[in-house]
Amino acid sequence: MVFYQSSLEMNSHLENLLDQIEKDSRPGLKNSIAITWIRYDRPNPIPGSGIGTGLSQNQLLYPASVVKLVYAIAIEEWIQKDIVPDSEELRRAMKNMIKNSSNDATGLLVDLLTGTNSGPSLNGKTWECWKQQRELINKWLENFNWPELKNINCCQKTWSDGPYGRDRDFYGPGNLNRNSLSTDATARLLEGVMTNAFISPPACKRIRNLLSRSLDLTQRKEDPENQVDGFLGQGLAPGTQLWSKAGLMSQARHDAAWWSSPKGNQGNPMLLVIFTQGRERANDTLLLPTLAKEINSLEFTAT
Repeated sequence: MVFYQSSLEMNSHLENLLDQIEKDSRPGLKNSIAITWIRYDRPNPIPGSGIGTGLSQNQLLYPASVVKLVYAIAIEEWIQKDIVPDSEELRRAMKNMIKNSSNDATGLLVDLLTGTNSGPSLNGKTWECWKQQRELINKWLENFNWPELKNINCCQKTWSDGPYGRDRDFYGPGNLNRNSLSTDATARLLEGVMTNAFISPPACKRIRNLLSRSLDLTQRKEDPENQVDGFLGQGLAPGTQLWSKAGLMSQARHDAAWWSSPKGNQGNPMLLVIFTQGRERANDTLLLPTLAKEINSLEFTAT
């Protein structure tokens, strides 16, 4: 069962919007994009109360840095259960992983979550034990018993260059064991953070503080990697409150965003997750802002 109520009206809006953009300037767009779009009819929604639609929303795709949202949630739970000790250094890594999308910080946190570390190739029982440990985050995700999380894979570090040694071995032939998420899975995880559905309200608040993005132009100019420009936040009006986690690599440009705008949806929250595939989409800095702007300007039949 989908965690949001499907809307034919929103589906029609989305289809028309994608058809128009595809026709105008981006042939094949609908074959290279996955979307989950949810709106809420109250300022402080409860989990599962959204109305939404999507396109290829259950397709498993490489999430790039969006997977860091999963690791942030996991770290808070590991701390809550006293599996890892809280510390200033851990919090510094958390901040850099989400705020700045640091791959080095992510590597440290994956090591803490799984009790593993990178290094040369391993063999025999040592290698089997290492692989089992690296699967701990996936095992934890399975315990949610959410259909959206079925078959997703969140067990790899993120890289600026690429994996080496045992990390490269763990990717397997053809990189079949690389991370994978769907937009529906990502949307449900982000909704959980924004509605205090995980761990504890203070833990969710800490993650939200890291996901918060400024739309102030001066601040964005000071930070070229602000995760707003070229992503969904760029299409939102000043005064909008935004929480998001972007992902970018040579073959993908993704964003997962929750926002509240006085100029859209009567100020009630909107959740939009978009994954795009291919070099052309990865280099397209205008697609995600355009989609956010158009979606935020839509009006809906009262429910």
